[in-house]
Amino acid sequence: MEKINNVTEFIFRGLFQNPEVEAACFVVFSFFYTVIFLGNLLIMLTIFMGNLLKTPMYFFLNSLSFVDICFSSVTAPKMIVDLLVKKKTISFVGCMLQVFGVHFFGGTEIFILIVMAYDRYVAICKPLHYMTIMDRERCSKILLGTWVSGFLHSIIQVALIVHLAFCGPNEIDHYFCDVRPVLKLACTDTYVIGAVVTDNSGTVTLGSFVFLLISYSVILVSLRKQSAEGRRKALSTCGAHIAVVIIFFGPCVFTYMRPNVTFSEDKMVAVFYTIITPMLNPMIYTLRNAEVKNAMRKLWSGRFSRTLMANSWK
Repeated sequence: MEKINNVTEFIFRGLFQNPEVEAACFVVFSFFYTVIFLGNLLIMLTIFMGNLLKTPMYFFLNSLSFVDICFSSVTAPKMIVDLLVKKKTISFVGCMLQVFGVHFFGGTEIFILIVMAYDRYVAICKPLHYMTIMDRERCSKILLGTWVSGFLHSIIQVALIVHLAFCGPNEIDHYFCDVRPVLKLACTDTYVIGAVVTDNSGTVTLGSFVFLLISYSVILVSLRKQSAEGRRKALSTCGAHIAVVIIFFGPCVFTYMRPNVTFSEDKMVAVFYTIITPMLNPMIYTLRNAEVKNAMRKLWSGRFSRTLMANSWK
């Protein structure tokens, strides 16, 4: 049977239908996105200019900050602009690209968090072999693997929906394109596809979450053998990682690890993993990490001092 597709664009219902609330949210989410962009950019500049890339933990943290900027940029700018317009539209191609971007960068972030947990496990449980196991070449290959894995995951998601027939209606009850809200608009039976989506995304999110919880549990148990100072430093670092994992994976598990149904709460839950987590990551990793704070202090105070000296000669 020939595919019938009368839909060339989709319409978002958005987070709210109240213009006054949307105007207030425009200010709030514009601030959030600014914090995401500048905060993660600051971490990347600090790691790069502070010569911290040679340390595996900061090598992966730099990548996490970059992914956070990309991940939030897939949905946040469009959502912020839509808060000021009455008709919130996106083209069919744009919608498919957004699905790809959300799952590509979201999947890559999940795999980077797993790698960061492994890095902490090696550093704490096998400190004498740390630099041998986590050498630069191996870290680069592992990081490449996270991007490839995220790409494969996102391609599967897009392939499941791009061939479907859409003949109307075209209103998506969300503020960005995701697989399940788009599936609701298809003119064909999507039960099997919905099951595959749950198996794919659900396995990635829940499996990764369980793996991370077990990994950090092993790390925390092994800390009993450490000195008091060693335990304090390890707990500070791992505490930041655990906080990110819980904030990010909680909403993801709620969204993707369930049958092919959608709830009105999905939109607000999605705010946590698309906007709140990328915004909190810079705060969590800098406020709980003395080395990053010291690097920032030295780097930017030094730059400020050089600027003053330069100006004094004018």
